[in-house]
Amino acid sequence: MAQIEESQIRLIQQTATLIRQNVGQVIVGKAAAVDLLIVALLCEGHVLFEDVPGIGKTTLAKSLSRSLGCTFQRIQFTPDLLPSDITGIMFYNQKSSEFEFHPGPLLTQIVLADEINRATPRTQSALLEAMEERQISIERETLALPRPFMVIATQNPVELEGTFPLPEAQLDRFLMRLRLSYPTRDEEHAIVQRFREEQPLLELQPVVNAEQLRSLQQSIRKVHVSANIENYMVDIVRATREHNAVELGASPRGTLALYRASQAYAAIRGRNYVIPDDVKGLARAVLAHRMIATSQTRLHEHSMESIIDDILLQTPVPVEP
Repeated sequence: MAQIEESQIRLIQQTATLIRQNVGQVIVGKAAAVDLLIVALLCEGHVLFEDVPGIGKTTLAKSLSRSLGCTFQRIQFTPDLLPSDITGIMFYNQKSSEFEFHPGPLLTQIVLADEINRATPRTQSALLEAMEERQISIERETLALPRPFMVIATQNPVELEGTFPLPEAQLDRFLMRLRLSYPTRDEEHAIVQRFREEQPLLELQPVVNAEQLRSLQQSIRKVHVSANIENYMVDIVRATREHNAVELGASPRGTLALYRASQAYAAIRGRNYVIPDDVKGLARAVLAHRMIATSQTRLHEHSMESIIDDILLQTPVPVEP
């Protein structure tokens, strides 16, 4: 496989810095979450934000979309939302005496799926096809979605009434699950000052266009991953299936996701090769939501993230010659 050139690595790093700075005009702190969101963008992967209401999940998603010269649509998921409401419908035009297609909000490049777990399983399955296949099906016809295509979904875990938990198959389609957590006291004070008189989100301008982004997404696949690092990733994923606290471990799709994300993570840090720290830094976000805990684990309220930490401690780290 051809190696990525140093000029491409510099371009990826510079673009990531521009996006990070642009988002930073709106979002206070959360540098780690922003970096992971950029990694998912470069992998053309989907992201699920799961946290309590009001801490900036939707604002962060909007800030990223405004930083990109891509088409954007926001979908507010509700229990009465139908699959046709997001994919589009065929209707009969009486003037032309023909059926015409009216596209839904999924036919765009960046989709914000707000409160995704409020939609019914039927609507969630329509989104599932778009996420995995990058296409939608209308009246026995298949329409390809524009590229790049990325779904940024949010859900509030504390609200149980009127919600439909995402099935494991759909969770597995998300490259990462991220949590923002509450800001520190200084960060919260900075938020008050920043949003006191104006809405900085409205002032954001794109720093990269869709064509440039597509080129960068192709470039990261050339980032070098040694055989030792590949084996390290496989060992970590296989350990999720053998851990006593886990009923169902991460799938091979999780291994591929960790591989691609590690390439992008290395690139935005200015390296053309992956190191073990890249894998460690991504394991929680990429693998935890793909695992199902045993009943005893849930009873003792052990999180999947803590199990990932345990696996990382037990898995030997490769040493490059």
